[in-house]
Amino acid sequence: MEMCGVFLGLGQPVFRELLSHVSIGKLKTYQIYERFKTRARLTKMNAESLRKAEPRLWARIEAGEQDFAADLSQVLLISHIEMIVDVLNLLGIPHQDGFFDKDLKPEQFLTEGWQARVYDAFSSKYPKEVLLFYINHLDWELTKTEQVFLPAA
Repeated sequence: MEMCGVFLGLGQPVFRELLSHVSIGKLKTYQIYERFKTRARLTKMNAESLRKAEPRLWARIEAGEQDFAADLSQVLLISHIEMIVDVLNLLGIPHQDGFFDKDLKPEQFLTEGWQARVYDAFSSKYPKEVLLFYINHLDWELTKTEQVFLPAA
């Protein structure tokens, strides 16, 4: 599964909600604001322009634009770096301010049921859609899973 598959697996309502949680300030701090604005084909980027662009951005995900999906995932993750630090700490994954070694062997950290444990621990602290996206992104990044985690309703 590619990154577009993660977004598609979560669905368009979750995608819409994810866009509402983008932190423009953090994008500027991490110097990815201009790059993403260009990648998203926006003349200006703020909460309203992202909301209005959602159907076009979703169409690009449906079309399988993996580079766009990867950039968008970076935007979402940077916007919620505190959540990432909390999740990695809970799982015991060594990291530097939310960034971990890409050669990390995940088996000792991602034990059976880890997704549900993370979701249960943080779903009342962070936006559920953002947390769900990160759980799936982390699983995709570390295990190359073909499954999308969705908590039991």
